[in-house]
Amino acid sequence: MLSRLAQLLVPTFGHVRVTTEPDAHVPPGSVIVANHTSLADPAVVLAALRRCGVEPVVMAAAGLWRAPLLGRLLVREGHIPVHRGDRRAAEALDHAASALAAGRSVLMYAEGGIPSRRDAAEAAPLAFRSGLARLVARTGAPVVPVGHAGARRITSGGTAKQVAGLVTAPLRRPRLHVHVGRPLELTGDTAARTRQAHEAVTDAWRTAAARLREPAARAA
Repeated sequence: MLSRLAQLLVPTFGHVRVTTEPDAHVPPGSVIVANHTSLADPAVVLAALRRCGVEPVVMAAAGLWRAPLLGRLLVREGHIPVHRGDRRAAEALDHAASALAAGRSVLMYAEGGIPSRRDAAEAAPLAFRSGLARLVARTGAPVVPVGHAGARRITSGGTAKQVAGLVTAPLRRPRLHVHVGRPLELTGDTAARTRQAHEAVTDAWRTAAARLREPAARAA
């Protein structure tokens, strides 16, 4: 349901284009890792992945589960709340491991949060936290890097600017681009696995940002 809703609604807010690397695919039981730029990008990524025939379980901030209708939908479909800075934070990796073992793909944001910048420009992904590497070491799951650009043109900055961006997006129809990379087998210790994943997502993001002619793609 969540992926279907994203695929239906996102084209109302912008023009979405999806590209893939040759031989790119999302194997069952894989961890999909995407850069995190705005409140809008999970919907953009879900819409793009559904075009590729993939409907993942999403790891997201636990606060979303407090929204009455959205919370019930997230619970029903088995999405995974992440309690940041809480003793329950480790439970998210347990639930993700269970989903992977059942053959479902899991969408994860390894940066752990949205950048605090107030402008709508693109920037390379922030450093990844160790949760991704620990999950992969525990499960042996392949990692599929996803890079996207343009979501900050829908929502970015402070609350007023975010609301204004969301309201005006159907009139502006900003261009959005999602690029899916080849699945990877991460190797080495936690630091090495984290570095490999970050480099792959950065490469995918760079491809997406370059398609939108974002200056950050050249700078990176």
